[in-house]
Amino acid sequence: MDIIVCVKRVPDTSEADLAIDKGGKDIQKGGLDYDINDWDRFAIEEAVLIKEKTGGKVTVVTVGDEDAEEMLREGLARGADEAFLLWDESFEGSDGYATAHILAAFLKQRSYDLVLTGTLADDDCGGQFGGMLAAMLGVPVATLVHKIEVKNGSITVRRELEAGLSERLDIDLPAVVSVATGINEPRFVSIRAVRKVASIEIPTVDRGELGLDEADVGSAGAKVEIEKVFLPPEGEGAEIIAGSPADAAARLAEILKEKGGIA
Repeated sequence: MDIIVCVKRVPDTSEADLAIDKGGKDIQKGGLDYDINDWDRFAIEEAVLIKEKTGGKVTVVTVGDEDAEEMLREGLARGADEAFLLWDESFEGSDGYATAHILAAFLKQRSYDLVLTGTLADDDCGGQFGGMLAAMLGVPVATLVHKIEVKNGSITVRRELEAGLSERLDIDLPAVVSVATGINEPRFVSIRAVRKVASIEIPTVDRGELGLDEADVGSAGAKVEIEKVFLPPEGEGAEIIAGSPADAAARLAEILKEKGGIA
């Protein structure tokens, strides 16, 4: 089975003090570290697990500049067989739709059975990429998938619904599947594996090779325009209640009465 995994390089904002840039449409990213989107690690692992059971090949691909090569090498160290970097200066400013357009053009030039993505990207949490990509390819799609079983020419998946429910779907291949975190346990990547792929040449594919017009990519091909990015307003600080237990209890009761918590 030939599996292609679409991955994304995202800034790590988990412990950063965020600030808005001068344009007011993005955060300042100069001092941030970048890493592979966490959801995509599960997609890579699932692809490798399927390959180990059924045979075939795993390809990792991303839309990004040369800085994204390190992320692709991680995919190779995790068990992928090949990697491709899709980049052209005209790709700058692509939103999820334009990025899906770029990847769809790449996929249409290749043979594949299954395309895996993460359900969300940690930076924008759009959750729309898998569906848009499948629509452009004209193949079925399933999102928030937490289990995949491969059959002859099809797959059976289980996807998360609300209230703890799951849905089972039988899907003909080729197809696009967006996986949920928890579908597997991504393997530990050893230093030896990282060194082994360090010198592998990763091909870069530009807009001309993909047969795309400038109007299809970048800000020209984007369907979403960010008007303003802002930090949420800070709330009031917590009140620390001092004093003896009796005094603290009395003050707590007073606060609850003021807020309407108790009569």
